[in-house]
Amino acid sequence: MNVASKGGGGGMAASRIVVITGVSKGLGRALAVEMAKRGHTVIGCSRSQDKLNALQSELSSDKHLFLNADVRSNNSIADLARVVMEKRGIPDIVVNNAGMINDNKKLWEVPVEEFDSVIDTNVKGVANVLRHFIPLMLSRNEGKNPSGIIVNISSGWGRSGAAHVAPYCASKWAVEGLTRSVAREVPSEMAVLALSPGVIHTDMLESCFGESSMKNYPKPDAWAVRAATMILNLTAADNGASLNV
Repeated sequence: MNVASKGGGGGMAASRIVVITGVSKGLGRALAVEMAKRGHTVIGCSRSQDKLNALQSELSSDKHLFLNADVRSNNSIADLARVVMEKRGIPDIVVNNAGMINDNKKLWEVPVEEFDSVIDTNVKGVANVLRHFIPLMLSRNEGKNPSGIIVNISSGWGRSGAAHVAPYCASKWAVEGLTRSVAREVPSEMAVLALSPGVIHTDMLESCFGESSMKNYPKPDAWAVRAATMILNLTAADNGASLNV
């Protein structure tokens, strides 16, 4: 990764259009706020309209766009891509952040509906975003100069295993494999990569470890400062990589 490039600065770097899924809470919300602070145009989506409205009010700028969309639905993401193109243009960066984890249970104790929800959100959701946003990036300058960075949020559990979270681990291993494969399909001017955020004190990980076990880990706001700098400095040379914040 080219950490010496200008993209990590505050107002000094050229403003970019950044799409982030799952901005209602946790890492997605923190990253959206941090990108906005640095002067970039943020387009976020979530299934919670109330939380989208709250985020829009907090950022108090009409240049940002927060839309109700469900990554599990191909049609919903097709509509999202169309609205993004119509209202803000081709995004420079897409962060596939929306995700969920199963309740702590052995695989055979996880209800089939819950297993399906994890896969539908974490795997199919990523695929739906790739399906509709990669063609937008390919069309830049009438296809003569395609460019763009797509970051698929993975996990340490997408590179290892753990008891009681088998559906989540399986989904993040799938994200890693999907990322490496799609990276071989995009032109050399683009990058599709997997990014593990590390262990962050989020509601999702509290559900695994308990609040007391998470108190010494960084909160999403602190993580977002490092993550934004890293994401803004990614280049086509990072295509296919599996990185850590």
